[in-house]
Amino acid sequence: MWALPAVPAALIVAAATLCAQQRDTATIPPTTLPPVVVTVTRDAARSPLDLPFAISAVHPDSARPGQRHLSLDETLFEVPGVTVANRHNPTQDPRISIRGFGARSAFGVRGVRMIRDGIPLTLPDGQTPVDYLDLASVGRVEVIRGSAAALYGNASGGVIDLQSSAPPPVPLSLRVQTWADSGGVSRWLGAFSGRTAALTYQGDISHDVTDGFRAHSEERATSGFGRITTSFGHTLLALDLMGYDKPLSQNPGALTAAELKSDRTMAAPAYVAKEAGKTARQGVIGLTATHTAGERQFTAMIFGGGRSLDNPLTFGIINLGRTSYGASLRGTMPLHLFGMTHRVSAGIDMQQQNDNRQNFENCNALPPGTAPTAACPVAGHSRGATTLDQREQISGGGVYVRDELALAPGYFLSAGVRADYVHFDVTDHLITPTNPDDSGDRTLHAISPMAGVVARVTPLTSLYANVASAFETPTATELANRPDGSGGINPTLQPQRSTTYEVGLKGITLGRVQYDLALFTTGVRDELIPYQVPGGNDRVFYRNAGRTDRRGAELGVNLFFDEFRAGLTYSYSHFHFTRFATDSADYAGNRIPGIPVQQTQASVTWRHSDVFATVEAQARGRVYADDANDVSVAGYQTVNLRFGGTAMFGDTMLSPEVGVRNLFGEQYIGSISVNAALGKYYEPAPGRVIFAGLGIAVGH
Repeated sequence: MWALPAVPAALIVAAATLCAQQRDTATIPPTTLPPVVVTVTRDAARSPLDLPFAISAVHPDSARPGQRHLSLDETLFEVPGVTVANRHNPTQDPRISIRGFGARSAFGVRGVRMIRDGIPLTLPDGQTPVDYLDLASVGRVEVIRGSAAALYGNASGGVIDLQSSAPPPVPLSLRVQTWADSGGVSRWLGAFSGRTAALTYQGDISHDVTDGFRAHSEERATSGFGRITTSFGHTLLALDLMGYDKPLSQNPGALTAAELKSDRTMAAPAYVAKEAGKTARQGVIGLTATHTAGERQFTAMIFGGGRSLDNPLTFGIINLGRTSYGASLRGTMPLHLFGMTHRVSAGIDMQQQNDNRQNFENCNALPPGTAPTAACPVAGHSRGATTLDQREQISGGGVYVRDELALAPGYFLSAGVRADYVHFDVTDHLITPTNPDDSGDRTLHAISPMAGVVARVTPLTSLYANVASAFETPTATELANRPDGSGGINPTLQPQRSTTYEVGLKGITLGRVQYDLALFTTGVRDELIPYQVPGGNDRVFYRNAGRTDRRGAELGVNLFFDEFRAGLTYSYSHFHFTRFATDSADYAGNRIPGIPVQQTQASVTWRHSDVFATVEAQARGRVYADDANDVSVAGYQTVNLRFGGTAMFGDTMLSPEVGVRNLFGEQYIGSISVNAALGKYYEPAPGRVIFAGLGIAVGH
């Protein structure tokens, strides 16, 4: 199955050979790549070569044009160490994992901090819903890989910062774009942007209609994004707005092996009968002020939002009303102490989350003429008796400081520490003689230190090493899902804590080749593991594993040759339990489920004048689906192609494009349900999908 990595490798070699025929390497200027800086480090803009940890910065559209911006697996393609499992389920977000952090997620994103233009998307309990994210306006993505992201606090096994593309230097630009594909997906996008003497602005609204390649997987969703920036002297103000409305999405559920073999496009019968699905609305607003004076930079931010969710599932109907808000303050400045130059960064983060959660009996699929019961007292009503009614308040706060010491020109020593607390408070509103008061609270806290050293062994080559720790609490949902069916807070579920040791080499060679190599080992205590129980109607519960060990290697290479850009990433993940025993089994030595041991991703883009062609290839290894390693999903190999271009008609630009996803029609499993009950592990991916799009822009 590992024949496919040779295909992207051959494409890269071919691209390099073509360019070598056109130009002798001796004539290549010493540095033709533009300088790269990153801001995700909670510092002022820095070169990645000065930072002692693994960090990636990608421009999804410019590197691999023609994307439809439908899912984060497109946006995060070709970032080493990052695995995105697309569930192809409109009610569930993709499972995003960085070095194994986040692989446990049953829905949403866990274990990874996510940011949009500096605004935290991750809630104080560590969960991140990403269904409302607008990806069409994302121009750049920065990723911190691993526990070196600990200065972000809870659930920071990695950080993903999505940054908006810059508006064009014109007063007004308008764009309309549409796509449709053979899998039943269509998308409309309208966007505007521009610059004036006083401000820059941009916004878009998109509408998605999905019929779904599986039964019972329709979706209708509308999302919007807006950003305005203005400057006063050395201070930049930015206002960000995000909105989302999903009136329809159906949940096809995971399949058993027999169901998969019978018809991979079918939905799980119980999910259809219970009309499983989701409706959701969400809005977020954030205001950021950044003041820069020479090497000093100070940033203040406030943000807030709300979310409503109605979520019929096989075990019941969840109704959730959420408000969340927060603020942060941070600064960076140089200091000269004891004859040495220091660069000190410090900050404080505060977040509050208020969830009003109600669970009801799901009374769908009752046979006609069924007599009323206590659980379903009203015939024909899907929402039955209340089984849970509680208010969940989560408060999160953290302070951190980081110092970077210049030992000598090109040699830096960094050290930092963060102190965090997360407080969970549950107030039970459903108290009866047979249902006692489950109110309660828990406070979880941690001290997370880190240290690293980096050496610029040449002007364009860095060698680094670091040691870092991180912690991750269970989310409010995970604490509320108790196997005994009671409400309140699970008193036995503990946060997981990790320590990572990492070394790496990164740089630029020949002026046209970027490379990034990282080796790491991570020890995790009390790793959070999902599981289901027979008779639990697919509800997901969590428990702690004693210890796990993760050892891995990551390689990323980018080549730039005239009309060609090529990229290759390889991730090796040897993750296993070192101590994990339940009442019935001992899993020590087994692989951690949900994570492929090997993953290769590659792409080549050719641009000539106003046309482009992009080929992407991915190979992913076998994935275990359960702690016992009794069930596994075979690896797969896929290839995507896209072609497009632009044509000018006066001031109007047309941008047609066509593409094929999964060119060879590979029948594979895009995602698995970890430790599923009754064998319901499999979430299949579609076969070959052909799509076409057309964009019209004015005032570009």
